[in-house]
Amino acid sequence: MQPRFPGGRRFAGPPTSFIVITVALIQVAGTLFSASHQDAPRPLDALAILLLLAGPAGLAFRRRAPVVMLPVALVATGAYVGLGYAWGPIPLSLALAMVLTSSAGLRWQAWVGAGVAAAAVVFAAALSGDPNWPLRASAGVAWAAILVLIGQGFRRRSERFAEYRRRREAARKAERDEYRLTLARDIHDVVAHSLSMINVQASVALHVGSDDPQKLRPALEAIKAASKESLTEVRQLLGVLREDVPLAPAARPTLARIPELVKNAELGGLQIRFEDHSNHELVGPAQQEAAYRIIQEALTNVGRHSGAQSAVVSVSSGEGLLTVRIDDDGAGMGGALPGNGLTGMRERAVGLGGTLTLHELRPGLRVEALLPITEQAEGNRP
Repeated sequence: MQPRFPGGRRFAGPPTSFIVITVALIQVAGTLFSASHQDAPRPLDALAILLLLAGPAGLAFRRRAPVVMLPVALVATGAYVGLGYAWGPIPLSLALAMVLTSSAGLRWQAWVGAGVAAAAVVFAAALSGDPNWPLRASAGVAWAAILVLIGQGFRRRSERFAEYRRRREAARKAERDEYRLTLARDIHDVVAHSLSMINVQASVALHVGSDDPQKLRPALEAIKAASKESLTEVRQLLGVLREDVPLAPAARPTLARIPELVKNAELGGLQIRFEDHSNHELVGPAQQEAAYRIIQEALTNVGRHSGAQSAVVSVSSGEGLLTVRIDDDGAGMGGALPGNGLTGMRERAVGLGGTLTLHELRPGLRVEALLPITEQAEGNRP
């Protein structure tokens, strides 16, 4: 995997063709210029030019087969120097081969190649008759080691970029998954609540339509209002999924809309008392939306499954917590496992750092959510 910069641009280093052409030009042109200013045992010929080009040609395998680079450079450089041609920038391709081999992760091959090159430098210095040959040999050995270490530094840098990119992509995927899970819960809550109320009102309309026509109109109006609101919210949520609108829908439900929610639920024949002891200004939008959705789902469950006649909805805030409680006088859980609705309510609470618990009241059931309203909980909202 090629690393990327934090901004997302892929970092792959200079193009291989650029490296090969540049090194070839430097070695050939530099050696021709150097040869004109020195007396070499052997003049430059076609074989010399071939050897000067062989090292850069080996660098062409940088991407496809990096294991080839260092042996080719060692052979070409050793043959050129051993044949007594004029000295020049011939070691350039060998130096780059060491760096690129090490940066490609071929650590042992890079050290072996550096060792061979260092041994050749020590041997040549010892045979040169120069009294300062130990100094020259030490410099050659040091440079061979430095080149390998430079390559390893590039390798570690590339690995850090790759790890950064992997973590960033994982974080983005987790954020997208969490947000789509949130949207799925919203769609479930909206559709389940609205269809449940429409079903109840349709049943009422069928029941009273022939006996008491005066009661037919409120039931139909409730169906119309519920379907309109549901369609609006579903379109909005689906628009987010299609990325046709901003990441967060424009209008999110708040605590101020709970009385309307309670009123719609009462149209199904359920008697509900609503108690609001919360300070809306101190409660963040994420907590207000979660409280609304929890109450919405709880009232849907009360109307569909519990057989309750009455319910009490209370919201209060204090000591850094928003407490949401829904009590009913129905049949309770009856040993049944929590469904998607209760699971979604618990996920909403946990996502904000809170809790959601169920308490059997005998008769009835209490759904209680505790939502932190601190700045830290506010920041947990995706």
